[in-house]
Amino acid sequence: MDPGTGSRGVSPAAMAVAAVLPAGGSGERLGGATPKQFCAVQGRPLVSFAVRAMERINWISDIIVVVSPENVETMKSIIEKYGHKRVTIVKGGITRHRSIFNGLKVFAENQFSNYLLQKPEVVIIHDAVRPFVEEDILSKVVMAAKEHGAAGAIRPLVSTVIASAPDGFLDHSLERAKYRASEMPQAFLFDIIYQAYQQCTDYDLDYGTECLHLALKYCKTNAKLVEGTADLWKVTYKRDLYAAESIIKDSLSQQVCVIADVKEAVAQVGFRLHESLKSQIEVEAISISLSKNDSHLQNDFSGECCNFVCINDKKYDIGETQQLVDMLEKSNIPLLYPVVLILVHLDSSESVSFSIGVEELTRIKKFASEVKKKNILVYGLLIQYK
Repeated sequence: MDPGTGSRGVSPAAMAVAAVLPAGGSGERLGGATPKQFCAVQGRPLVSFAVRAMERINWISDIIVVVSPENVETMKSIIEKYGHKRVTIVKGGITRHRSIFNGLKVFAENQFSNYLLQKPEVVIIHDAVRPFVEEDILSKVVMAAKEHGAAGAIRPLVSTVIASAPDGFLDHSLERAKYRASEMPQAFLFDIIYQAYQQCTDYDLDYGTECLHLALKYCKTNAKLVEGTADLWKVTYKRDLYAAESIIKDSLSQQVCVIADVKEAVAQVGFRLHESLKSQIEVEAISISLSKNDSHLQNDFSGECCNFVCINDKKYDIGETQQLVDMLEKSNIPLLYPVVLILVHLDSSESVSFSIGVEELTRIKKFASEVKKKNILVYGLLIQYK
């Protein structure tokens, strides 16, 4: 990690960290009746992607989603449908800063929640319409906030910023190389950002947009700026929804998990498949015994991989495949994305040819048809292997 992020040899897991996601915007710039955070991308609300990005990081203890009062029930249904955990819904205010303040209050004031959540040492603030945040940048801003009190992601300016005179003509322009765009995520020592919001004027709460500025203005805390990645952009316009969908589709097609039995011949095929694919896509290879309910596989299902190749030499064993499907269902991955499961059966017998009977074929087709209703697409492949 960059020493400028304040790592000091400590990880975020060593402290209490929570996240506040403001999701109360009306989406006026997007157009349409549905606020952008609830617009569907790949059939799933945008806000669900942002929640999932936080949820998959085990050192984030609580995720606060702040929505407008009229969208509380909508958010509740999203949490229930997609199986989100560690999420608390809070009613937002009429502006972004007022909504964030309400989100922070659940750690300090009982009136904003049925119970008081444990106050974190560091709190992350991240827009619900920035779905592609990764653990690395979250870790960097959290560790920088731990050391400096506040931190935020930045990106180079894409366009030159100019100021216009009252008569509509150019007044001056800024030297683009000297300035940066403030992005999300941002992180703060909780006591600093909460104290800053408590001291805010109504003007700050109604017209302000920059949390880092509040920490500087009211707590004299100068934020550490952390260079962010290109995927931190915010969904603002309708075209951004199409871009988000394209990115998600591309990422889903670039990952595969190869699951092979521990038997030597099967494991060898799994290794060869891994070697042939790794130069083209991201591949994780696992050698396990499904019958032992391997914890490594369960951990892999907690990630975002949606493509699985399962290799075995058991003749048309639906039982182990059913076990695999059950584990996928429990992971909630099929609720989020279509899952592709390719079953590769190796026939290592001395027989010159092999075949599958009508009864077995009917059973396999029926099984595939049933799990398709669960958003799991099962394919079968028979390979003679010597």
